[in-house]
Amino acid sequence: MIHKFKFKELNIVMDINSGAIHIVSDMVYDILDFYPDEPKEAVISQLSNKYSPTSINDAFDEIEALKQNGMLFSDDDQITTEMLEGRGPVIKAMCLHVAHDCNMRCKYCFGDAGAFEGQRSLLSFETGKKAIDFLPTHSGTRHNLEIDFFGGEPLMNFDVVKQLVAYGREAEKAYGKNIRFTITTNGLLLDEEKRDFINANMENVILSIDGRPEVNDRMRRTPNDKGTYSLIIKNYLDFVKEREGTYYVRGTFTRDNLDFAEDVKHLADLGFRNISVEPVVTDPSLGYALREKDLPRIFEEYERLADLYLQYAMEGKPFEFFHFNVDLEQGPCVYKRIAGCGAGTEYVAVTPEGDIYPCHQFVGNPDFLLGNVWDDAFENKLFEDFNKAHIYNKEKCKSCWAKFYCSGGCHANAYNMNGTISVPYEMGCEMEKKRLECAIGIRAALA
Repeated sequence: MIHKFKFKELNIVMDINSGAIHIVSDMVYDILDFYPDEPKEAVISQLSNKYSPTSINDAFDEIEALKQNGMLFSDDDQITTEMLEGRGPVIKAMCLHVAHDCNMRCKYCFGDAGAFEGQRSLLSFETGKKAIDFLPTHSGTRHNLEIDFFGGEPLMNFDVVKQLVAYGREAEKAYGKNIRFTITTNGLLLDEEKRDFINANMENVILSIDGRPEVNDRMRRTPNDKGTYSLIIKNYLDFVKEREGTYYVRGTFTRDNLDFAEDVKHLADLGFRNISVEPVVTDPSLGYALREKDLPRIFEEYERLADLYLQYAMEGKPFEFFHFNVDLEQGPCVYKRIAGCGAGTEYVAVTPEGDIYPCHQFVGNPDFLLGNVWDDAFENKLFEDFNKAHIYNKEKCKSCWAKFYCSGGCHANAYNMNGTISVPYEMGCEMEKKRLECAIGIRAALA
């Protein structure tokens, strides 16, 4: 399987199974409309009005050589579903909900403004300790583990966060593991004390902001319905000024700001160098929900964002856009490429009450409750359902050129839109494919 597309003046051809990327001439690009279904003589006849038969013949032989070397039309016989589905239930990452409460009331929040369809609550230190012990206990031979402090707003329970980091450092020694802590925050409570602790202890930090003041304040509101941009922007700028580790400012675009490249530009011009702006996924009946008819406009905006990315790189003020980061040399391991984020298999979310779910977006749905960290024994009853929800078991993924990059998409988005984790969220697929073309095109243009 191959995929070919144009990016600016470049003709780009991807070999899906090998991961090889080729920049080709117009002639090779055209020949690939017919190869390998038609013989050389038929291709020469089809294209002789544009190119000489000799040059077509030579190009045809070059394509054949690439195929023989496994760089075009390669197969994927080296990958078997038994290889993937034979994995045992080993958990390596946890989203630890330290607060089911929030000091914002964001209109698009999938977590019910922090409550996750339940009572507002904060994680206790005792339950947090049980959660931390749960992770290495179920991690098998995995050495490197990850805990993301999440909410609601985790800084509303910051004393427990500090206690749990200290406990986690002791647990590392006891279990012979390495725990990587991360945190996601809306920034309202990000004062100097919290900034210093986070910078010293968290390997990655997500700072939530949607971009321009008017865009951010349309969705990200306080409980008394005030905008939040002016309340958080200085906190974020002070934070990243002192930040030596990884961070991302992360926003959400909706139908109300389909010009989201302007939001990325705004954040880059403020000095943020690691930026992510994600499409909203929500009830299609809501006014700000993205619609299929918006896709051409969204695609145009990703192209505009790619132009901005290249422009800023050339001007010596580069920024990273999360969805334009693609590793063309090695990429993730084969399991990751086939199965994605590991929700429900390698990754779980834990609530303030200790309830365990496949990921943070399933929290509150009783059909996906897996157990509780206080239980004496744990058996993931949905492990096989999630373990088998990979690209070789999803009909729409089997023939998709982007399958090894998106790994079948988000299980939660699939379930929320289609009622099953086995059928991908189609609009999400289309946006992902456009982002990938832009990402690969950028790499080619900067090569």
